[in-house]
Amino acid sequence: MAVYVDDMRASFGRMKMCHMIADTTEELLQMADRIGVQRKWIQKVGTPHEHFDIALSKRALAVQAGAKEITMRELGLLIYERRKAYANSLVGKGG
Repeated sequence: MAVYVDDMRASFGRMKMCHMIADTTEELLQMADRIGVQRKWIQKVGTPHEHFDIALSKRALAVQAGAKEITMRELGLLIYERRKAYANSLVGKGG
């Protein structure tokens, strides 16, 4: 189980932002709490794309707290694998 931060550097006003995701929602929310990101900023809740967009200052705090640094490509691969697992879970439920 892990929390990940990617190497994106998207502009949002004067800030630079990246993505923070985790293997579980619980881990993601725990890290958000730990680094001072409000839970209300979570995006795409309950989907394979669940994440936070965080400022680079929060990224540094997340890395200090144990988040794994990954590339945007690696993030894309993680999400791809999540989507496959999610689709397979729906097939098993008749969805």
